[in-house]
Amino acid sequence: MNASKVRNSHGPDGTGSVPAERLKVEGEATLGKTVVKLIATGLGSGYSPFAPGTAGTLVAIPLYLALSSLSWPLYLASTSVLTLLAVYASGEAERIFDRKDSPRIVIDEVVGLLWSLALVAPTGWRIAAAFFLFRIFDILKPQPARWCQDRLPGGWGVVGDDVMAGIWANVALQVGLYFFNF
Repeated sequence: MNASKVRNSHGPDGTGSVPAERLKVEGEATLGKTVVKLIATGLGSGYSPFAPGTAGTLVAIPLYLALSSLSWPLYLASTSVLTLLAVYASGEAERIFDRKDSPRIVIDEVVGLLWSLALVAPTGWRIAAAFFLFRIFDILKPQPARWCQDRLPGGWGVVGDDVMAGIWANVALQVGLYFFNF
């Protein structure tokens, strides 16, 4: 077979041969965009037609359960690495979607919930409390969350406000656990 041809059952000459130049092969750029979109949209949860941020936050729960068995230094290190990955993916996704902080980008909610649950034992009530506290703080955006969203560029702004909301939720959850130990 000629090196400039690739076999394809739908070729124009009936035999399946198609010139390689005519094949739609985008290589690494498409794969890179696909991976970035997969990460940024929280495995596609960001495409939810209703409350994509909430859908993205739900995606974080199995990830938290997987990470919760780690020692707290490893949990914090893993969450920090995932946060940096989220910053990168969010910045790239803004370019791909051609929109600042697109609602489809929900990886920031994923890492925000992970910060909400830092140093918290995995029980249903605690996860539910962290989920609701995080969503409240993410919506209200108390300082410095709002500052991060408004002032930080690209993925840093997309993710920064959710990390701050997660930290606020964690503080509120820790206070609640101190007084009520649920």
